[in-house]
Amino acid sequence: MTNSTDAKVLRGGEFLIAESQPQDIFCPEMLNEEQLMVKSTVEDFIENNIQPRWPQIEAKEPGIASTIMEEAAAIGLLGSHMPAEYGGMEMDTNTNTLISETLGPAGSITVSMAAHTGIGMLPILYYGTEAQKQAYLPRLISGELKAAYCLTEPGSGSDALAAKTRADLSADGTTYTLNGQKMWISNAGFADIFIVFAKINGEQFTGFIVDRNTPGITLGEEEHKMGIHGSSTRMVFFENAVIPADHVLGEIGKGHLIAFNVLNIGRFKLGAMVCGGSQAVISMAVKYALERQQFGQPIASFGAIRHKLAEMAIRTFAVQSALYRTSDLIQDWKAARVADGKSFAEATLLAAEEYAIECSILKVAGSEALDFVVDENVQIHGGMGYSEEALASRAYRDARINRIFEGTNEINRLLMVDMLLRRAMKGTLDITGPAWAVQKELAGMPGFESLEGEYAQEIKAIQDFKKIILMVAGGAAKMQMDGQLNMKEEQELLMNVSDMMIDSFLAESLYLRVRRLDGLPTPQPRETYDAVLRVFLHDATSRMQKAATDAIVSFTGGDLQKTFLMGLKRFVKYPPVNIKEDRRLIADALTKAEGWCF
Repeated sequence: MTNSTDAKVLRGGEFLIAESQPQDIFCPEMLNEEQLMVKSTVEDFIENNIQPRWPQIEAKEPGIASTIMEEAAAIGLLGSHMPAEYGGMEMDTNTNTLISETLGPAGSITVSMAAHTGIGMLPILYYGTEAQKQAYLPRLISGELKAAYCLTEPGSGSDALAAKTRADLSADGTTYTLNGQKMWISNAGFADIFIVFAKINGEQFTGFIVDRNTPGITLGEEEHKMGIHGSSTRMVFFENAVIPADHVLGEIGKGHLIAFNVLNIGRFKLGAMVCGGSQAVISMAVKYALERQQFGQPIASFGAIRHKLAEMAIRTFAVQSALYRTSDLIQDWKAARVADGKSFAEATLLAAEEYAIECSILKVAGSEALDFVVDENVQIHGGMGYSEEALASRAYRDARINRIFEGTNEINRLLMVDMLLRRAMKGTLDITGPAWAVQKELAGMPGFESLEGEYAQEIKAIQDFKKIILMVAGGAAKMQMDGQLNMKEEQELLMNVSDMMIDSFLAESLYLRVRRLDGLPTPQPRETYDAVLRVFLHDATSRMQKAATDAIVSFTGGDLQKTFLMGLKRFVKYPPVNIKEDRRLIADALTKAEGWCF
């Protein structure tokens, strides 16, 4: 465990009502020598095994993805997160996060590897019988077998339980017959096994392990996609495909638990990979801006370009800070469950479930930061960015899927608020007490406290962000309890709350990382990190004010609305920042390093 054993590990969603200290978190600057060696190994793998093959990968040359995955398996990359008893390396969560982040720039191959190591392998680890684990996990870890995950159908995407694929038990109870179709299945073109979801007798949503060679399974043609051209994506058809009854995965009728819990880690891993992708694209943008001459000087010297480079770095740095903070929480929670007597698989599943809110935040924030980064990269490249001769256009196309993968960003936004409220209703999180405290504060006279000490303004801003969320969410929840509001029908309101949750979690994670740097070796002077923090908080304050205002006026009126809006003014007091000079400082660090420098 990274944190001291005496430290209380924050529960999922508890960041909203509790204060963390810098010493409670993990950040990339704390990576040890062994972890940095792992990072170097992955970087070498991308440079030697992937980059020289870009043309073949983009052309979807038969066997290329399988070959690369087998090469990755040979150095342990397919089993770094798996138990040693099945041939895995059983690395800690922070190291696995580092591996995923470092794989981010690998383009389409990250899709193939993530589908295999995540949603392809984890259902068996989490829910498989011991016989199923012994039969499949060692061969999945070695790369002998490749996996695909079959959930989505033409009529069921976000609404997974609307699936029509059915499984019917034979009269003697020894086999199931599958009928139906799945679509958008990553790795379908070369996968050896499928994790398939079907309804037994058309009712009980259940998971199955299905062999690719089962008679009655056919594949559609490779999909022609906007991006991720190197990944295999095909439809899978089941027509009277007979599978053994002992290939049921988990409990009958409990397939939704597999689908939803596996997606939690899928979202986390996606957040890590897009963060790594953003860093690589920033380096691409910086290098081009230094090379491209206009009006007798490199465009990197122009204020408009420096603004773009800095903002790309700020958003990515914030996501990375939240990523490793969450990674360490997952690691500590898992270690605590193992200490309680849980198995590696059980502890891993429980940790992923515990931090489902944070996983959704990382998925949304990371994918949207990457989309911003790749878009600005094209703009910095100008006409070359629109040309297929440059890598900028491919990065732009490849990035877009991430806001759809692992549940759309809209679904994830709704989920994070829903999960928060459910935990409050169950008593897992005490949201009511802190929300009531904010209400009492609003009823009193505003104070005129004098803020003193280093980072006092930043601490106050983050505390106020949380108060804004508690004010809005608490007010809406009370109106629902009074029968005046049905929040399920107020998706716009839920989106406002989720956006505030994202900004609050990223802001606090960024602040904690900057403070945690005391005494650590850093590639940049402290003033650069402080500039990142100030600009993020400056901009986040404006976003919080808008999201809260939009929410308040959508469900309140009269005196209550006036009270909330007056209260909001109390909570958006972060002082003005010279963001021009701060962004220039950040951009100068990037150009001096000729790329990502944090």
